[in-house]
Amino acid sequence: MTEHREDKAGDFSGDMGLAVVPMAVDQGLVGVMRVPGDKSISHRSIILGAVAEGETVVHGLLEGEDVLRTRDAFRAMGVEIERREGVYHIQGVGLDGLSEPDRVLDMGNSGTGMRLLTGLLASQPFFSVVTGDDSLRTRPMGRVIKPLTRMGAVIMGRDGGRLAPLAIQGRDLLPLEHDTGVASAQVKSAILLAGLNTAGITQVTEPALSRDHTERMFTGFGARVHRDGLTVTVEGWPSLQGQTIRVPGDISSAAFFIVAALLCRGSDLLIEGVGVNPTRTGLLDLLGAMGAGLRLSNERLEGGEPVADIRVGFAELQGIEVPPEVIPRAIDEFPIFFVAASLAHGKTVVAGAGELLHKESDRIRAMAVGLSRLGAQVEEGADGLIIHGRPEGLAGGVEVDSMTDHRVAMSLVVAGLRCQKGVKILRTDNIATSFPDFVPRMGELGVSLSPVWRDR
Repeated sequence: MTEHREDKAGDFSGDMGLAVVPMAVDQGLVGVMRVPGDKSISHRSIILGAVAEGETVVHGLLEGEDVLRTRDAFRAMGVEIERREGVYHIQGVGLDGLSEPDRVLDMGNSGTGMRLLTGLLASQPFFSVVTGDDSLRTRPMGRVIKPLTRMGAVIMGRDGGRLAPLAIQGRDLLPLEHDTGVASAQVKSAILLAGLNTAGITQVTEPALSRDHTERMFTGFGARVHRDGLTVTVEGWPSLQGQTIRVPGDISSAAFFIVAALLCRGSDLLIEGVGVNPTRTGLLDLLGAMGAGLRLSNERLEGGEPVADIRVGFAELQGIEVPPEVIPRAIDEFPIFFVAASLAHGKTVVAGAGELLHKESDRIRAMAVGLSRLGAQVEEGADGLIIHGRPEGLAGGVEVDSMTDHRVAMSLVVAGLRCQKGVKILRTDNIATSFPDFVPRMGELGVSLSPVWRDR
């Protein structure tokens, strides 16, 4: 086993944790449920609604902390955003209608919000400063800043411009042809958003297709977008028109319930209205290869996004070797995939997942440490894990640190359901960034979770 890397998450952000009671034998997750709106689509709905002309109405917006930070940033730039009976109404100001904010824009823990906003602000004719919490200020921004600088952007930050806070002096930009070198929807989207307010054609090429929510939503709002294989182009200065958007359920949130149902005997769970964009369904493909009997029904298109209901029950999973080409389509779901692998028959091998090092935590290390604490047999590599499954269950009976990462925290909760003894997951406050109702939703399905506080 390789030596563990240094924890990037910083000091404790809060005292709250969760105590998990393991599920009884043959006690499964049974019922019908929905998960909150897709986080990626929610961010983009606010951003494009703000710079379109006319009103954009958003149903099902995720009201997690990350998305609400994006909402507040645009309010600070003069955009009227009102919530009425659970529906968000955004009064767009057009591409040239944003106002200089009179405060620092604090994006909290949201890497998506910070990177996409940086792309948009680079072309605005005013000065702005964007920051985040302790964790976000350690996450690399260079892959966004470098191409924006090539377009003529003036962006300053810590560590030679690599880390937030970022000071952005907006200005007219030049169009760009850029090869990202990594499949990253955040990098691609930041460049395309800068290209919206830039004369000419901006072009981005990826080594593999990352999630394409930005391109789909650009088209829906009236932008001139073209895709040729792994290259996407956008023509600057389009006339964007406000839209009505129905945000599908977030497959990244559904993933925790899908895996929990697969691992617990007696499960029969239907999750309605989940977004199944093919750039996001890598986890479903991986679980299918492991022997999961997932059934999709009621498949349809809503606002240009594929949506379906997903039915899942218990399955005896088998370890697999993860194909490298699937990794970009499952990048946010790997923490919960590692849990599935830890309770499968045989060995699972994941390599080439270096993007996991740069999420809210180093998710390779976080899950290697967390699962090992629970009794799983895990070998940590530089860009992946080898996991020897224990289908009989994990030991538990310990405290495990989530490293303040919301997806790590929820994944460890699911692992706790198949432990012999109860576990405590520490530093779970950040679950609210993407799934504020996670605990009560689990409770509705018979999962016993209770808050605990760690003494400082």
